[in-house]
Amino acid sequence: MVEALRDAVNREVDLFDLICHVAFDQPPLTRKERANNVKKRNYFTKYGEQARKVLEALIDKYADEGITNIESMDILKVKPLDEFGGPLEIINQFGGKAKYMEAIKELEYELYNIVA
Repeated sequence: MVEALRDAVNREVDLFDLICHVAFDQPPLTRKERANNVKKRNYFTKYGEQARKVLEALIDKYADEGITNIESMDILKVKPLDEFGGPLEIINQFGGKAKYMEAIKELEYELYNIVA
């Protein structure tokens, strides 16, 4: 059912946008549009250079595959994220697992935050 609706609206929309479109008649944003909006706001500046590159790669993964994949620690093992080192090395760029998870939650907030 959801897939049929997604096909009717746009395959590149997130489930969140699909629900908002059906329930509230809001125009859906594609994952790529959401990702580009976050990049424009440049919220990454508080992170070091390597951590910023990781977050930018995660945003690109979101645009291609959706939110579920960026929430998994396994994503740190696939291209292009594996180019930044192993999962432990990547997590340490953020100051540990708790801070990495906090950065992921903040990234999710930024993806779904509507800025007028």
